[in-house]
Amino acid sequence: MTRTVLFPRTGRGAALCGVLLLITAEGLAVGLAPHPLRLFLSGALVGASVAGLLLALLLAGSRRRAGTAALLRGAGATGEAGAADDSTQWFSARSLDGFPMEQVRPLLLSPGAPGLSRLYTAWMFATQGQDPRWIARHLELPARTARLLVTAARRHTGAAPAR
Repeated sequence: MTRTVLFPRTGRGAALCGVLLLITAEGLAVGLAPHPLRLFLSGALVGASVAGLLLALLLAGSRRRAGTAALLRGAGATGEAGAADDSTQWFSARSLDGFPMEQVRPLLLSPGAPGLSRLYTAWMFATQGQDPRWIARHLELPARTARLLVTAARRHTGAAPAR
């Protein structure tokens, strides 16, 4: 028999419980402190809370960027011995219809070139209407390549250029 947990224990749940417990403790400390110390204690606790929040946001942002960079490094790993391009598992022939392979071929043959799966991902974003600056920034592609893909996608889908 499978047992269902009403409230699963996750890292976010534990963090939320910890924050709620900390807020309760801070409220009690301010409430029980003598009157002359309340203003100082409130300021110190607010300052510590803001510093903790900024630190948590900084760590979450750096972890997200590190995860994105690792994903892009993994997607761009080509040319190694025994490394196969598994982009056929992610993209169908229909979704890549209109991909400008002849125009991006010189880029693929240059040293330090992005992986074909990264270009395929950029193509998918371009066909969904993303602008070249967004694609270049998020996929770490040269701006010229992103513009080429977006222009080809607009021609292929018949979409008007985004303003």
